[in-house]
Amino acid sequence: MQLISRSPATTEDALEQVPLEPRRSSGRRVGTIVLFLLPSAVLYVVFILLPVVQAAFYSLFRWSGLGPLSDFSGLRNYVLALTDKVFIGALVDNLIIVILSLLIQLPISLCLALIIGKSLPGRTIFRTIFFLPFILSDVVAGVIWSFIYRPEGGLLNTTLHQLFPGFQAQLWLGNPKIVLGSIFVVMIWKYFGLHLVLYMAAIQDIPDEIVEAARIDGASALQVVRYISVPLLGSTIRLTIFLSALGSLQYFDLIWIMSSGGPVHASETMATYLIKYGFQSFAMGFGSAVGVIMFVICFIFSLTYQRLIMRRDLAGSITGAQT
Repeated sequence: MQLISRSPATTEDALEQVPLEPRRSSGRRVGTIVLFLLPSAVLYVVFILLPVVQAAFYSLFRWSGLGPLSDFSGLRNYVLALTDKVFIGALVDNLIIVILSLLIQLPISLCLALIIGKSLPGRTIFRTIFFLPFILSDVVAGVIWSFIYRPEGGLLNTTLHQLFPGFQAQLWLGNPKIVLGSIFVVMIWKYFGLHLVLYMAAIQDIPDEIVEAARIDGASALQVVRYISVPLLGSTIRLTIFLSALGSLQYFDLIWIMSSGGPVHASETMATYLIKYGFQSFAMGFGSAVGVIMFVICFIFSLTYQRLIMRRDLAGSITGAQT
């Protein structure tokens, strides 16, 4: 057997060359990640960060949107917005929509998802029917329901009059006391199908073995739902709460189409307030201040909710991605 001798220099060169391949592969991996993230990062900076910074800058001026920025007013626009009763009322309306969404819309979606479950015959048809309103644009849905709510000849008043002969036609979108509730009914019809689909998708991931074991041990259907199904749907429920609340804080489309925030600001939200007193009034500086206030409220809620409520869900997703 012939032994091959290696010089010390050759051995040292070989040892120096060993780490190069992992370094190259790591560099390629980082380069690939940057390459794929770069377009999204550019779009995020151009369409999200820069408009926010620009709005914050414009909010410091009394500016009509025309001409140069010359009338510096500091925080005056913020003070005017936060002391305006109409804006405070719009903020309250947003909070009412948030509360109603959490107390009515999400429970309806969850109950229907639990009823449909995994084994209900025709569940695909039910899921499709309930999800169809979400496919419609908010503008189309608003126009359709504006005809339904018409005081004379509207479908709702006509139907109620046929069922109850003494029923008096209601101004569903003209009565300050019921306009916000009337619009919220449309919001439930429009969006509960989205949450229903999310819940149904999560129900499919619940192991059948756990449910069968609970029933063998004598658990009733309500006990299975309370102690097994709902806890296992916890992450999805927290996600839908986050999406519903965040969407309600900045909601605009349906309200603008159906009532434009009226009558007498009874259905005003922060978004409709911004359009009226910012763009339509040619007060771009003031409108920018309202937009910044909306951004700060949504940002604080999003950050707080994710840190306090969704912390375990986010930590689990990151751990799963790393493994």
